[in-house]
Amino acid sequence: MKPALILIPTRLASTRLPRKSLVDIGGKPMIVRVMEQALKTKIGPVVVASGDREISEIVRENGGRAIDTDPNLLSGSDRIYQALSLLQEYDHIDTIINVQGDLPLIDPSDICKSMIPLKYSGIDIGTLIAPVKNEFEKTAFSVVKVACSFIEDLLFAKALYFSRATIPWGKGPLWHHVGIYAYTRKSLNRFINLPQSLLEKREKLEQLRALEAGMNIGCAVIDEAPLGIDTPDDLERIRKRII
Repeated sequence: MKPALILIPTRLASTRLPRKSLVDIGGKPMIVRVMEQALKTKIGPVVVASGDREISEIVRENGGRAIDTDPNLLSGSDRIYQALSLLQEYDHIDTIINVQGDLPLIDPSDICKSMIPLKYSGIDIGTLIAPVKNEFEKTAFSVVKVACSFIEDLLFAKALYFSRATIPWGKGPLWHHVGIYAYTRKSLNRFINLPQSLLEKREKLEQLRALEAGMNIGCAVIDEAPLGIDTPDDLERIRKRII
C-alpha cells in the first residue's frame, strides 16, 4: 500500500455540541481517540490540523503531532490544505487523507480503503460509502446520500451526485456517504482553488464543488457507517459503545 499523510482537521467551535473535539469519551478527549485510530493504519504520519491552541496542546500531551492553522478557516478541507503547506518534511508523500475529527470509532482499515479509487485512472478523489440500513438513514437530513452504481468487478463506484435528500429514486441499494477523503496533492490543490459552486451552497456539501467542476470522485464500500458525534445524544451513544 502506498504511504499516505493522514490529516485530521478540527477546531473547538461547534454549534450543537460545544467544544466537541475535547469531549471526554472513556477517559480520553475525542480528538485523541480519532488520532489513535488513524495511527493504527500504519500507512504514514498522522497530524492533527488544529484551529485552536488548546487542542494542539492536548494532542501533544498525548504523544501526537499537531500543527496550528488559522482558526478562521471555513472548512476542514481548507484546514488540511494550509497544514499541508506547513508540513514540508512530508513533501515526498503524494497521497493525503482527510479524516474527520468526530469519528472516534472509525475502523483503521476503512481509512485505508478510501485510497482504493485513487488506483484507477481518471479518479481525482477517493471517499467511502456504506449501505443505508434503516429508515432514519434513508430520510435524515444529517445523513448524506450518494447516487452511484457499481459496474462489473470494480472495487469502487463513481459518484454521480451527493444529497441530503433520499437518492436515487426507485428500488435498489441506497448509499450513506462517509466523509473521509483521499486526494493526490494535485487534486487537493485543484479542489481548494475552485470557487464555491451553486449546488454546493444549496446542499451545503462541498464535495459537489468537485463534481460541478468535472472532477471524478470514486466511492469505496465499507460495511457500516461509523458513528459520528454532532449532538449530545450522539456523544452518549458513543460513550456506551466505549464502555
